[in-house]
Amino acid sequence: MNLLVRLIIATLAVLITDLLLPGVSLGDMGTTNGLITALLVAAVLGLLNSIVRPILIFLTLPVTLVTLGLFILVINAAMVLLADRLIDGFTVNGFWWALAFSVVQWLVQGFLNTLDGGKSRRSRES
Repeated sequence: MNLLVRLIIATLAVLITDLLLPGVSLGDMGTTNGLITALLVAAVLGLLNSIVRPILIFLTLPVTLVTLGLFILVINAAMVLLADRLIDGFTVNGFWWALAFSVVQWLVQGFLNTLDGGKSRRSRES
């Protein structure tokens, strides 16, 4: 159940981010394809962030330390660009839009998690 709630929150965050950023497109939102694409983007970003991102953070640890952690924003943007390459219908118009997507996604997902009341996180810790 926890995974389902987190996937729904991530999908809503992707949909909201698509509405806020003109450089990001999920395709035709008037059809079911846009919702399916948002669900795929949320799932693929979740997988990339759990598998590829830790490896990249480890490999770039010296740069991350020198930049006081700001290089992690570049890694997040790279994850968004990789998802762009993997998913048909999801388009990000360059690095800066990917960076903006990752920041807005983080803000929206954090807000939606507070609306959830942290229930999905507490159930995972129990």
